[in-house]
Amino acid sequence: MYDFSFEITYDPGSDEYVDLFIDRESLRSEAIYSCLDPGELWTLESVTGDPEDLTAVDELLLDESVDRESISGRECSFSRTTSLLTDEHRRRVAYTYVSDVDFCESVPFIVAKYVDGGVLFEQTRTGDTVRWRVLLQDDSKVGYLYDTLSAKLGDGLSFSFKHLTEVNSWDSGLLPQTDIRPEQREILAVAVDRGYFETPREVTLDELADELDIPRSTVSYRLRRATAELAKRFTNHQL
Repeated sequence: MYDFSFEITYDPGSDEYVDLFIDRESLRSEAIYSCLDPGELWTLESVTGDPEDLTAVDELLLDESVDRESISGRECSFSRTTSLLTDEHRRRVAYTYVSDVDFCESVPFIVAKYVDGGVLFEQTRTGDTVRWRVLLQDDSKVGYLYDTLSAKLGDGLSFSFKHLTEVNSWDSGLLPQTDIRPEQREILAVAVDRGYFETPREVTLDELADELDIPRSTVSYRLRRATAELAKRFTNHQL
């Protein structure tokens, strides 16, 4: 098997769903897609974030008329049904089924035209970036996929290839109840290393901010978010 990974970056205003993630820092979406053929697709998407930010996402997440799939700027034409599976204070999980596809220039449907036997996708949205991992049986069509995906992008979208790796397994952190973003993990690691959690503290927020060269308010916010997520993960595990 092969793991084909790439990113698509969106300029503000080029996609209304991505715009929510650009405007609201706490939002993170993780999804799995299974495309059995070029005319059928199902998706499980988990969106986490602050409660007020999730409220802003709800309308677009559940609106079956909103096109969240197209990468070309041309609206998809198909039948879509969406159901909310989880409605928690800081998390939503939605199931979407797409069928009767007349036209759709989305990553899953473009890939399905080149690859036989079904394809599995992992997608992560944060800020202006949508990250894709595609699990393929072989790499014979990756060149075609690269060229086609790049050529289909609409205005304001850019393609960045990450890697093509042969794998024996495909570990995934999809759909966790909590997750720590990379920038939060970095600050947490520095805080632990510098003794922020010791008693008495060996470093202050101001000193961490100076060392990381970012505003004190950003250090405080990311550190609070990281510790809150760890506390939730520990509590959920214990319960």
